[in-house]
Amino acid sequence: MARGRICRLSVHNLRFPTSLGSHGFDAKHTDPDCSAAYVVMETDSEDGLKGYGIMLTLGKDPEVVVGAVNALTYYVLHKDLGDIVGDFRGFCRVLTSDEQLRLIGPEKDVVRLAVAAIVNAVWDLWAKQEGKPLWKLLVDMDAEMLLSCINFRYITDVLTEEDAYEILQNGQHGKKEREKQMLRHGYPAYTTSCASLGYSDSTLKELLKAALNDGWTRFKVKVGADLQNDIRRCRLIRDMIGPDKTLMLDANERWDVPEAVEWMSKLAEFKPLWIEKPTSQNDITGHATISEALAPLGIGVAMGEQCHNRMMIKQLLHKKALQFLQIDSCRLGSVNENLSVLLMAKKFGIPVCPHAGGAGFCELVQHLIIFDYISISASLQNRMCEYVDYLHEHFKYPMVIKHASYLPPKDAGYSTEMKEESIKKYQYPDGEIWKKLLDAQDMCSDLTLFFS
Repeated sequence: MARGRICRLSVHNLRFPTSLGSHGFDAKHTDPDCSAAYVVMETDSEDGLKGYGIMLTLGKDPEVVVGAVNALTYYVLHKDLGDIVGDFRGFCRVLTSDEQLRLIGPEKDVVRLAVAAIVNAVWDLWAKQEGKPLWKLLVDMDAEMLLSCINFRYITDVLTEEDAYEILQNGQHGKKEREKQMLRHGYPAYTTSCASLGYSDSTLKELLKAALNDGWTRFKVKVGADLQNDIRRCRLIRDMIGPDKTLMLDANERWDVPEAVEWMSKLAEFKPLWIEKPTSQNDITGHATISEALAPLGIGVAMGEQCHNRMMIKQLLHKKALQFLQIDSCRLGSVNENLSVLLMAKKFGIPVCPHAGGAGFCELVQHLIIFDYISISASLQNRMCEYVDYLHEHFKYPMVIKHASYLPPKDAGYSTEMKEESIKKYQYPDGEIWKKLLDAQDMCSDLTLFFS
């Protein structure tokens, strides 16, 4: 049973200079540094356990999210953990209903990100106190307890609490067998580690060869900056992986709607399963138009990692604007809101293929997708979870990939806890790594001024 009064909530601004290695380079982000607002939640309970929450961002973003977390601590400090999880729906509604923060959230934008970091820490602490990894905590909950965590406000036109209860009850059939299957084989993954737009052809070939030798069969490629270069790189990749392996494309919102349709018609020869984020994350009708136009080519649209909230995903599903739903373990207000999205996806018959990568996304989202298979979807058809191979060394309980699949975590918690030495090194701007980088930048600036 969850216990302890929350007596301290601290938040760190962490940045990892991944741009130095061109990791994550795509058509919209040409110098991305993976960053995070990292929350540490402490209680006065005798067990001394702490909860760790993380919200992944890029570059300078953590400074804004850290400020929003601090603005929300009023609703968290001195609250009893048992009371929070006993009325999780109410707690989340309070966090997302601050009238003084409505212009910058709280059902979207920066406040939503801060809510995710805080609530991630609550789930981590609760799972640790129960002695279970988060996926197992969720799997072992009965339908009533799971539903009590979900805020159905604004989505009852497509998913009622009664609908959700029926889905969860149906998920009981074969549940034990699916859990055994996950423990034996894990959840299928795809890799995005090989084909960053910042990699040279030689690096691309080297990474693809290594991935193929490791048993990878599903690959995602960044596209959208230059059509002829995309055609050349897609041909190189398809030739290397062969006709039977799965290829996905990601444009990172680079195109207008007509441009997306035209561009993808030129890339259709490479048989991509989907095009991800072909246009603005905010353009639901645009994604619907693209989905309809690409259907005859056998290309689906993947979308969801940038969605602000459950209402936006509701509209995407209702308008048939996507064929693959990509949940995000942080952006959607943590586990609670992702539960509602997983249930909506099940009702609409849309496979969930989560977004991951950066510092911690893989660690977190593995819990959600394993729970989804065991308790909700009961299917692996056209389903896979994204994987990238960097920054896992900073986590105390890093995810484990075997035979191109996520193995279910065994350690208690949400896998959010980072190593103390990593926090000290990468905290911005006072961490050891950033002191060196900033000093080097200052030296270069001084030399430029001297010689100008």
